[in-house]
Formats: sequence, structure tokens, C-alpha cells
Amino acid sequence: MDRPQAAPNKLWFLKHIRLFDGITPSEMQEMERITRMEEVKKRQPLYLTGDPSSNVYLLKKGRVKIANTAPSGKEVTFDILEAGEIFGELDVLEDAPRSTSAETLDDALICVIPRKDFDQYLAMHPNVTVKLTKLIGLRLKKIQSRVEDLVFRDVPARLAHLLSELSKTDGVADKQGIRLKAKLTHQEMANLIGCSRETVSMTMGQFRDDGLIQMDGRTITILSEKGLSRFLD
Repeated sequence: MDRPQAAPNKLWFLKHIRLFDGITPSEMQEMERITRMEEVKKRQPLYLTGDPSSNVYLLKKGRVKIANTAPSGKEVTFDILEAGEIFGELDVLEDAPRSTSAETLDDALICVIPRKDFDQYLAMHPNVTVKLTKLIGLRLKKIQSRVEDLVFRDVPARLAHLLSELSKTDGVADKQGIRLKAKLTHQEMANLIGCSRETVSMTMGQFRDDGLIQMDGRTITILSEKGLSRFLD
């Protein structure tokens, strides 16, 4: 009789975090010692704007929304993180209160690193610090690009840019086109591009009717990258 397969342990999950690509087994084991794993239910806040920056988080399973609330009360989503990402690190490095909020969108598995231990780990492993700096730079560039979208592009162009961005970072090629692994609701997409859910639904319907995308529930397949790129010119 076959033995049941063991559930992945903490070390297995840590190896799938982008920040730790290429580090040595001993460095990985050091990281394992300073972290704790937590299961967090769907739609639970991990921290709120203004909270003390006491921990860094590694997302092992599920999705996490990084957002803020405008003075008008409207929520602005900066990013939706998939498994393998680190978050909450920038405020910790700057020794500043949280500038955004973080909330789980699914039942999630998260690794928590106390701030003091994270600082000591980076001091001992400058190669990880370099990788972290690059990841922070890429994330800030992504946010800057989204802000420029809000200022200079109309909704169809913003939505086309978002879909194009997701196809590069989270797309899988199949016979029909590029299937997006991220299953975003229309409200989540609306929060990312700064418009209403109804406008996203209407624009997605137009993209579908024009043969640019296919929708199967929350699964989106891009049928024509070239067609979407016309909105970005």
C-alpha cells in the first residue's frame, strides 16, 4: 500500500519564496529558525495603515491585497500578491508605521518574521539584502506605472495594461492564448485601475466581444495580445 504523501513543511515553503532563490541550505535553515507559520482565513487583515511595523511577511499560499483608503473613503489597491512574495518589508526597513494595509483574499498560509530577527538576518547575509533591494525596486516601479496609468490613460487602456502586465508575470500559454493564473474579481480589477466595478464589467465585455479575451467564470484567457496593445499606443 502506498504511504500518504507528507504535507510540505516550512522549509519547503521557504524554498518557493522569490527572495531566497539561490541561497545556501545553511542560510535557508537560519531563515527557518526565525520564522513562524500561520494559517489565516480569507478576508482577514494582517495589518492596517498606521500600525507599528513589527513583522515582515512571506506569502506561502493564497493571495494578499496591499491597499490604502483615500480621503474620499475609496479604496485604492496597489498590488495583489501571489504565493512566493515578501511584503511589509519596506516599512520595517524604514522604521516607519504601516503606510498601507494588507488583507488576505483567500485562506492563506503566511510566514511571519519579527523585525529584529529580519534586520539581523539581512546584516549577516548581504546577498539577500541585494535581492531584496531589487524586489523593492521592481515593486515601486510597478506602482509608479499604475499611477501613471491613472493620470494619463482612459479605462480601456488601464485595463488592457493590467491584463498585459498579468500575462507577463502570471500567464500560462495554451492552445487558445495566454491564460491568467490570477483569478481576479471585477471589483479587484476596478480597485487596481481606479474605476468602478460596473465600468470594468462593461469594458471586459467589450474586449470579449472584440475577440481580445475569453472569460470562463473568473478565468481570463488573452486571445490577442496585439489587439490589447492597440489600447496602449
